[in-house]
Amino acid sequence: MIALRSIAFNVLFFAWTIIVLALCTPSFALPRVVVNRLGRLWARGTLLLLRVVVGATFEFRGDRARLAGPGVIASKHQSAFDTMVYYLLTPDPCYVMKAELLRIPIYGWLGWKQRMIPIDRAGGGAALKRVLRGAERALAEGRRIVIFPQGTRTTPGITPTEMPYLPGVAAVYTALGAAVTPVALNSGVVWGRRSFVKLPGRIIVELLPDIEPGLKRAAFMRRLQEAIEPASARLEAEGAPVVRSQ
Repeated sequence: MIALRSIAFNVLFFAWTIIVLALCTPSFALPRVVVNRLGRLWARGTLLLLRVVVGATFEFRGDRARLAGPGVIASKHQSAFDTMVYYLLTPDPCYVMKAELLRIPIYGWLGWKQRMIPIDRAGGGAALKRVLRGAERALAEGRRIVIFPQGTRTTPGITPTEMPYLPGVAAVYTALGAAVTPVALNSGVVWGRRSFVKLPGRIIVELLPDIEPGLKRAAFMRRLQEAIEPASARLEAEGAPVVRSQ
């Protein structure tokens, strides 16, 4: 049953994504906010497919008003789900994205249209300076920056020793002088990294207390990791699916 549900979800999800991309294409000539609203539509449709087809639910914990203005989100990243959920949680998210994603036809062009922030992890100091310029612009526009501190999706249970937190998030924190909102989540228990199978668990996204500006880099990185990792492990245990034999 899980295999059949996963097949159905994947087919419908890719079909839904193609439909949204087709709807987005004319928006290149329209204001950026139009693409943002279509991103929200994409996320809502995906949540509906997860609930109806897979039997997976979504729960948000925290005060959404905390994400209404400009600021920085440092989020755990376990699934493709995380790349869309912030469309539902903050009015105008600005994702820090791998530069190669912005080279994908249509999808990447829409990323440029939304003024997402590209990061070239092989680009050294020059690439980091471009990220900081993009982050400064996003804050000036009143947007909420979304950065994944480990740089890529991690499987539940993988430790920071195996997949370390990267220095880019600390650079953004110290350069901008803005509070950072850590976010824990467990999306990987339902929608695993590079996994075809989707499981009927409960995806939980939880806001954690802000880290105020002013810490040294090492202290900030320690605080961030100590906030996100235990909370994500707790959510993984709480939302893990019960897979019954068929």
